[in-house]
Amino acid sequence: MNVDKLDRITEAAAVMGAKPCIREMRITVSMIVGQLANGYSVEQLLTDYPHLEREDVMQALTYATSPDT
Repeated sequence: MNVDKLDRITEAAAVMGAKPCIREMRITVSMIVGQLANGYSVEQLLTDYPHLEREDVMQALTYATSPDT
């Protein structure tokens, strides 16, 4: 996925101090990556955070691993 197409990743000063978040929600990219690193599956994240969508998680991973960010 091209970093330019990460339309679900937002950075707004009023939301989590402009940390990269998912769709202006208070769910940060770093929280998603951290949960996955600690053994959570994508399915567990989607269950625990029902307002997240699979594409949100995939874009968070792409953002986190991109050298452009």
